[in-house]
Amino acid sequence: MSTPTAATPRIGMRLKDARRARRLTLEDVADTCGVTKGYLSKLERDHVNPSVATLVRVCAALDLEVGSLFDTAPAGELVRAGALPRVAFGGEKMTEYLLTPVGERRIQVLLGELEAGGGSGAESYSLPVDVNFVHVLSGGLTVRFDDDVPGDVVAEEVVLECGDAFTFSPRRHHSFEAGDAGARVLWVLNPALPEKSSSVRG
Repeated sequence: MSTPTAATPRIGMRLKDARRARRLTLEDVADTCGVTKGYLSKLERDHVNPSVATLVRVCAALDLEVGSLFDTAPAGELVRAGALPRVAFGGEKMTEYLLTPVGERRIQVLLGELEAGGGSGAESYSLPVDVNFVHVLSGGLTVRFDDDVPGDVVAEEVVLECGDAFTFSPRRHHSFEAGDAGARVLWVLNPALPEKSSSVRG
């Protein structure tokens, strides 16, 4: 578990508002997600950085689409190299930037900068999109897959070096971790992560 820096996008209030809108207590959501009430409280106050898997579970419990967390990035077609919008997608020792416009639903491109050992966290997760493409720009990255049965041991891992590219189904439970030199990677999701479910408004 890592602590957000001052520059980390804030998502806690959005999670808190979604919980209150559904009249759920901290304990209700914590029990559903398998975290403590204290941890969830810290998450709502932006005092912790969750793993990707934990963030996905919290969003599911709140009927909140993970893609809606990217809404804070500025809209527009042009993304300048010196002003890349940061997004909060969970994980440890990594920073991610959204390279495609917020409203672009056909495809979503993220740039990830990972410190040594940084990544999604030890717990695997899945995403509701069809294709995930990753290209390693520098360093190295390991993508690990679990069997589709919850609780199974790691079934496969793919080690990527600088210049390697890998395409896979993100619906399969997986996790990722940078090597000793860290990594700079390009992620492409097709289609983009769902932005809002029909029951969420604002």
